[in-house]
Amino acid sequence: MPLQKLQFKPGINRETTSYTNEGGWFDCEKIRFRSGVPEKIGGWTKASTNTFLGTCRALHSWVGLNGTLRTGLGTHLKYYIKEGQTYHDVTPLRTTTSAGDVTFSATNGSSTITATDSSHGAVEGDFVTFSGAATLGGLITANVLNQEYQIVSVPTANTFTFTAKDTSGSTVTANSSDSGNGGSSVVGAYQINVGLDSTVLGTGWGAGTWGRGTWNSATSLTDISSILRLWTHDNFGEDLIINVRDGNIFYWDTSAYSSSYNRAIPLSTVSNAVSAPTVAKQVLVSDRDRHVIAFGCDPEDDTGTQDPLLIRFSDQETAITWNSTATNTAGSLRLGSGSEIMTAVETRQQIVVFTDVSLHAMQFLGPPFTYGINLISENITIMSPLSAKAVDDYVFWMGLEDFYFYDGRVQKLPCSVKAYVFNNFNLFQKEKVFAALNSAFDEIWWFYPSSDSETIDRYVVYNYVQKIWYYGTMARTAWLDRGITNNPVAAGTDNFLYDHENGLDDGSTSPASAITSYIESSQLDISDGDGYVFIRRLIPDVTFDGSITDAPSASFTLKTRNFPGGSYGNSDASTVTQTAKASTTTVEQFTNQVHVRLRGRSFALRVGSDGAEVKWRLGSPRVDIRQDGRR
Repeated sequence: MPLQKLQFKPGINRETTSYTNEGGWFDCEKIRFRSGVPEKIGGWTKASTNTFLGTCRALHSWVGLNGTLRTGLGTHLKYYIKEGQTYHDVTPLRTTTSAGDVTFSATNGSSTITATDSSHGAVEGDFVTFSGAATLGGLITANVLNQEYQIVSVPTANTFTFTAKDTSGSTVTANSSDSGNGGSSVVGAYQINVGLDSTVLGTGWGAGTWGRGTWNSATSLTDISSILRLWTHDNFGEDLIINVRDGNIFYWDTSAYSSSYNRAIPLSTVSNAVSAPTVAKQVLVSDRDRHVIAFGCDPEDDTGTQDPLLIRFSDQETAITWNSTATNTAGSLRLGSGSEIMTAVETRQQIVVFTDVSLHAMQFLGPPFTYGINLISENITIMSPLSAKAVDDYVFWMGLEDFYFYDGRVQKLPCSVKAYVFNNFNLFQKEKVFAALNSAFDEIWWFYPSSDSETIDRYVVYNYVQKIWYYGTMARTAWLDRGITNNPVAAGTDNFLYDHENGLDDGSTSPASAITSYIESSQLDISDGDGYVFIRRLIPDVTFDGSITDAPSASFTLKTRNFPGGSYGNSDASTVTQTAKASTTTVEQFTNQVHVRLRGRSFALRVGSDGAEVKWRLGSPRVDIRQDGRR
């Protein structure tokens, strides 16, 4: 028989068996399809050598009037604004005590300091900054006390403990002279309560993080949110509006803090603020009409009482005026379907609002009504508050059992890897799921935790131009598409930010390590597997354009088996190598052919690489295949 060209349909299909999906691709890792053919995805490098505290769940970049690029970053412990290589802690304060409200006590030979502050309201993990303290008399000096601390334990409503440290972070142990209380001028500035980095189901023994509370004592999580700490944020001009889900709305004024990064403050306390919401599920700044919108917030006449279906919006072109009058455009709407607002996503023409069971379209009408809202669909689901993403006038999202899109009407998104995703999914941690846009490649990524993982370890990609799916493994907790930044930026579980589609390797290590990528076809046969095939040659077709190493390579493996449920017999992985590059041009002379001796009723092709500085893209390889006898 003549050589047979191997051309496969783009995209991965796991909705059928490998044998049924003949002529398609069946499995992959860290690849994408471009113009219908597979290639290795781009690598990533650290966006900063510095780290942040906590698990990052939100990223937002904007440019100030002076041209300064800033990135807002919300974790379950802190809120930062990154400028250059530096993370500035602007976490809002919950309360600040009067001088003398806080006192200290130490124990000889121990680094644990007990602070006493009546009805402090702190929980384990909270951060507090002390000032005005005097030495306790020994090694616990004023410099030791007057700094930021993370609370270790909360024995009572009036006391908490922390571990003493010097200004370099080294632990300090009290001696017998540390018998003082810090004096009468101590001030404690408490940051807002920390959130959880994982959803907690139920209370009691085993709930919460390891080490929470004391041994043999009752455990309760009533002092901390039992849901994941999530943030939303948007810039209003060069300033930043920040909301912690089901918490307060905060304001960070660029001009006020141009010389130092002071903390964000509650929006309701900004000078001349009127009737600003004090609790919300999400904030958004409408790009088209310049309103600040709060979703699932407290009403104007009942401050602090959250209505999970209420939408309020400020007066046009201001973030601080929220009282509705006949002369402004501030106002409110309340949804009539569902139990709570899950998320809102802005498209070019409207704002799409999700509840837990329905979808609404919110449109700017202008005075006197400002906004109108229509129910689009009921009986839908959405996986998490961060699992929807807009592309132009389309909205794509992950539901509890399906993928969906909205283009004027709601439709299920055909998915060729649906069972692969949802059959290996940790629904207990579904709130961690988030959608990410990688517009340079027409892709929407959904990052999610697999069944055996408490953290995000997988992703699935929908290419909305080619209308195909593929997937892989990766640990990321937040994503920001390119635009203001040259590359997409993502947060890792190692407390670093990464520039993606930058380089060819995994820049989480130094030196960067290779990325393992591969794609594997479904089964092919001759005459529906009625006879055996004999393969003796493989003619590769692969390009290494974009590789850095002088001799990039990829491995080609042919796999045969006799029955759909049988085991594979593999050929040795054959390496296809490009010759060394000349200084002036790239030579694309590949291995001419690979000789193999394989026999079976069907076969599959696997192509991949695990070498550093390698970029590969598959073409149309050919095989020398012929029908063989039954014996």
